[in-house]
Amino acid sequence: MAVLEAVALAEGPMRFTDVLSLSGQPRGTLHRQLSHLVQEGLLELNADHAYVPGLRLLKLASASWARNEFRMVAAPFLEALHRETGETVHLGVLRGREIIYLDKVESRQAVRMNSQIGNASPVYCTGVGKAALSALSGPALDTILAGIEYRRFTPATITDRAGLLAELEAIRRSGVAFDREEHEPGIRCVAAPVFDAERALAAGVSVTGPAYRVGEERLDGWAPLVRDTARAITAELSARLGPQR
Repeated sequence: MAVLEAVALAEGPMRFTDVLSLSGQPRGTLHRQLSHLVQEGLLELNADHAYVPGLRLLKLASASWARNEFRMVAAPFLEALHRETGETVHLGVLRGREIIYLDKVESRQAVRMNSQIGNASPVYCTGVGKAALSALSGPALDTILAGIEYRRFTPATITDRAGLLAELEAIRRSGVAFDREEHEPGIRCVAAPVFDAERALAAGVSVTGPAYRVGEERLDGWAPLVRDTARAITAELSARLGPQR
């Protein structure tokens, strides 16, 4: 799995020596692992004899997405939020110190978001990420914060633990998180956490748009819509996927 992930998440095709330098495995062991992954269709060798993700991964990912109960429960609420705002709506889940986008409803505008379902974003400088962190406390939050390597993506990016903790307190009070061009220049969003039937963090939902058409007033105006959508998804999760009596 480590070898598969190294190749699948690489920015481009990887030669054997590239994978070898990352894996730390003996050459013979790594060669056998790569051969098995190619035989199973999880990796492929391109014309330059470099390894790339195989099409079987796409088949598996499609099945995982299509059968995800949580995504199916949330989908109509994401569509409704999209109709209200006209901008891109995301549903993201917390995995480690990243947010994985589980679903997306594309903006109706000509200029759209570059995000994709399955992509990962840092937890500390995105709306969904900060919304998710605000729902955590104690050891769960401490574990994530301890492993964050802060990178300044834009002049607005939070780059220290104290600043992030202060923002999380504000998010807990308001119920919404903002990304004011913290991860990508020119991109703003507002997000809120979604909880499961046991009141544990399940995900985050957000509305995102370019800064030139999403000013502070519009961003603030979306906050109640996003908060209400997150609460509606939480209620539906509890009703449909909660313990049955």
